[in-house]
Amino acid sequence: MATERLQPAGNQESMRFEVELEFVQSLSNPNYLNFLAQRGYFKTKEFVNYLKYLLYWKEPQYAKYLRYPQCLHMLELLQYEDFRKELVNTPCAKFIEDQMLLHWQYYIRKRVRLQQTVMEATLNQKKDDTIAKDIKLEPRGTPSMGF
Repeated sequence: MATERLQPAGNQESMRFEVELEFVQSLSNPNYLNFLAQRGYFKTKEFVNYLKYLLYWKEPQYAKYLRYPQCLHMLELLQYEDFRKELVNTPCAKFIEDQMLLHWQYYIRKRVRLQQTVMEATLNQKKDDTIAKDIKLEPRGTPSMGF
């Protein structure tokens, strides 16, 4: 405690930011949520209030620092008492984890298909632009092959 008083205020704010960032991101791990629920953290009023306080991470100026954005969804779900109660059950945490993995798998496949579609459209547009440059219009509107 004495070392905290010796640190400059800016350093303490930076440390608090880092600690809260790390904690919020850890909420994306369903097994960690199960651990917290089994130890009774979600039953204490202080901890529930802390979870409410952490909702500020949904603001864009803070959310941009998150590496695991799904933690914001979990933070939102943790605002509901029924959800906090269900996390005590290990199968519930396992189900959430499975759903997250399925989402990632689907998202990656969908994203790859989307990128391929965009790439093909870009290539087709370039081909069309090249053909249009090769064909010049005559003054009367008849196409010329540039001969």
